[in-house]
Amino acid sequence: MKHYTSSDGLTLAFQDEGEGLPLLCLSGLTRNSTDFDYVVPHLKNIRVIRPDYRGRGASEHADYTTYTVPTEARDVLELMDHLGLEKAAILGTSRGGLIAMGLAGTVKDRLLGVCLNDIGPEIAHEGLRNIMTYLGRRPPQKTFEDAAIARAKFMVGFHDVPISRWDDEVRKHYVETDHGLGITYDAKLRRAVEVASAQPALDLWPFFDALQGLPLALIRGENSDLLSPETASEMQRRRPDMVFANIPDRAHVPFLDEPESLEIISQFLDKIR
Repeated sequence: MKHYTSSDGLTLAFQDEGEGLPLLCLSGLTRNSTDFDYVVPHLKNIRVIRPDYRGRGASEHADYTTYTVPTEARDVLELMDHLGLEKAAILGTSRGGLIAMGLAGTVKDRLLGVCLNDIGPEIAHEGLRNIMTYLGRRPPQKTFEDAAIARAKFMVGFHDVPISRWDDEVRKHYVETDHGLGITYDAKLRRAVEVASAQPALDLWPFFDALQGLPLALIRGENSDLLSPETASEMQRRRPDMVFANIPDRAHVPFLDEPESLEIISQFLDKIR
């Protein structure tokens, strides 16, 4: 991992590998740069840049009130500046897609294009409820093996996923401690989400519309509980040029190495090159 310092003094971690078109891979709410381990081997002639947000992965923890999309978007811009990148494309998973839309609404000239992974301007309440069942809490399982079995049962909407993949997942996002498994992010992230959820809902459609003129792609898990079919359809209506696929046997979120996901990513990158 490499590191840079944010404008408020945090040490933030990132990975930077490969050469070619710069692609910022922005992960989900509780997750980190390992989210993209499955897709990176398929990204040829691409410079893949994968940050760990503040409070996640190898990055320093902060005051939970800074665990917000605007602050995390600022961190991404500061990473680009640190690397001397004038522009970059974004592959944004869930939270990462919200950050991408936020950047489109504020610094669109820094973006080459955006590929959204199972996220849109409206977030389904069912998905949010499911997230809150585990957000900020240690898993009850004591071993990786038990956690993998539990995750295979918990992840409703995923089919034909071998237990080895769930084992990979829990080893990426949990750590072994003397008291069982722990999470790889600041537990106070839960408080940040609770505070944000108590505020009036922000209309995110203008931020999606700000992507107009940029290459755009959407990958949706066919069984997603976070991105509804209706929201995805409205996104297509507003952006008929958006490359899109429902990924069969996947919910929130596709792993991105599914053949259908790889095809969308390839089409998206071809529009930028």
